Amino acid sequence: MVKIDHLVKRYGDFTLDVSMEIPRGNMTGLVGRNGAGKTTTIKALLGLIRADGGSVTVMGKDVALLTPEDRKKIGAALSESGFSGMLRVRDVADILAAMYDDADREGFLGLCRRFGLPEDKPVREFSTGMKAKLRVLTALSHSADLLIMDEPTAGLDIEARNEILDMIRDFLASNEDCSILISSHISSDLENLCDDIYLINNGRIILHEETDRLLDSYGVMRVDEDTYSGLDKQHILAVRKENFGYSCFADDRRYYEENCPGIVIQKGSIDDLILIMAGGELL
Repeated sequence: MVKIDHLVKRYGDFTLDVSMEIPRGNMTGLVGRNGAGKTTTIKALLGLIRADGGSVTVMGKDVALLTPEDRKKIGAALSESGFSGMLRVRDVADILAAMYDDADREGFLGLCRRFGLPEDKPVREFSTGMKAKLRVLTALSHSADLLIMDEPTAGLDIEARNEILDMIRDFLASNEDCSILISSHISSDLENLCDDIYLINNGRIILHEETDRLLDSYGVMRVDEDTYSGLDKQHILAVRKENFGYSCFADDRRYYEENCPGIVIQKGSIDDLILIMAGGELL
């Protein structure tokens, strides 16, 4: 569905250079710290910025060659976008019905009511959470083959985040062939949703792994300097210097459980992945 091959984009002293693939029916997570390159990657994927090199292919076509009909098959919820504050939800429903042949106007309004979005209130009076819900519901309002969501839950409280994640789960349940790319720096949003995870740092993909394997097999060890110096490092991907010594992120937790009985190793999480691999030293 999506193939990005050495996409290059330069902004001053920042250079993005990424490669990744999203198969049909796959939900892929793109994680990394703020400024790592997530939004730039998504903008290039949508054709909103011109790449300086490489290629981006969507639905078998170069992104620059997508027709208006092709683009109707893409749903997007971008953190930096939104509707005019003068519009109401009913106005948004009319716009969607005019843009997409398969838009379900009444279904969209029904979902807005379900998630507490008043139909006749101007968008400028919406809370941050309400605006985020509206962006996501708009992206889900038609039968998209590709859904792209950039930080859909950023800045929201737990209740609002859970409601948005419920929207995405419901959409997945009824659109199994849709491919989805979702970026976030909130790990819990992705651990229960995504099939695989890409970690981006300083404009580069530094890890790609299936989510199940990441959560099941990876691990974190926290050891003092003497223990670290004598540690077998063949399965350690990255280390981060700490006051007590080192935090080590390993791709085979069981290897260290079986061969280093004196060392405590815990299951890895996406938070650990970001903290140690993006904030430490890659081995």
